[in-house]
Amino acid sequence: MIMNILHQHQRTTIKELNKHLNVSAATLRTDLTQMEKEGLLIRTHGGAMTKEKTNDQHCSPVGDTINQIEKIKISQRAAQLIMNGQCIFLDASPIALELARILVQEKSRLTVVTNGIHAAMEMKENPNITVILIGGALRAGSTALEGRFGIDLLRRIHADILFTSASGFTIEDGLTDFNVYEIELKKEMVKAASRVVALLDHDKIGKISIASYASTEQIDVLITDSEAPHAFFDEIAAKQIELIVV
Repeated sequence: MIMNILHQHQRTTIKELNKHLNVSAATLRTDLTQMEKEGLLIRTHGGAMTKEKTNDQHCSPVGDTINQIEKIKISQRAAQLIMNGQCIFLDASPIALELARILVQEKSRLTVVTNGIHAAMEMKENPNITVILIGGALRAGSTALEGRFGIDLLRRIHADILFTSASGFTIEDGLTDFNVYEIELKKEMVKAASRVVALLDHDKIGKISIASYASTEQIDVLITDSEAPHAFFDEIAAKQIELIVV
C-alpha cells in the first residue's frame, strides 16, 4: 500500500501515510527504514520518496534527481542550523527545495524569502512560516523567478542565513552558475545575509559555470557529502570555512 501511494504521488510523509493507512507513526518509520534497505524507496525527513526519476513537477524543479540521496542528507543537516524566529533566504535550487520540504514540517516560526516557486508553495502549508516570494521574470520550463525585478525587495531585507547551491564551485572562482539572470538575485542575497551556507553535493566540486555570484571568502559554511575529494576538504579548512560532511 505504501508503494502504491508512492507510485501515485512520488513522495509522501509519515503524517499522510498515517491518515490513509491508520498505522502508528512508529510502525511506519520502521517500515520505511526497512523498505529503504531493500532498495524500494528513499527515506526523507518525515517521510519517503520514490527512487524512479520522474517528470512530475512536484518533484525536482529542474528534473535534477542526480545524487538525490546526498541532496536530502545535505538539506537535513542544513535544517539543523536554523533557529526559531530567524529570517532566511532560499534560492531556487533542488537542494533548497528539499530544505523547504523539511521546514514545512517544523514548528519553528520563520520568515523565508525565496525566488523558488515550488519552495514557496511547499512552505505555505505551514502557518508558522511567513513566505515572501521574490518577484521576477518566469521563463518557459523554469520554476525560478529571475532578473532584477526583485533586487529592490532584497535590499530592504536582512536575512540571518542564505542557503544556496550552485552549478559549480572552485576555490578560485567561488560559487558559479549558468543562469546569468538568476545570478543577479543571488548576488543580492549574499550581500543581505549575515551567513552564507553553500549546499553542494560532490558533483559540483571542482566545476566552473558561466559566472560567479559568491567568492570563496563570502562563504561561511559549506555542507557537502562524503564523496567529495578529500584534498578539497583541506583547501576549505585553509580558507577558514566551516565544513560539514554528511
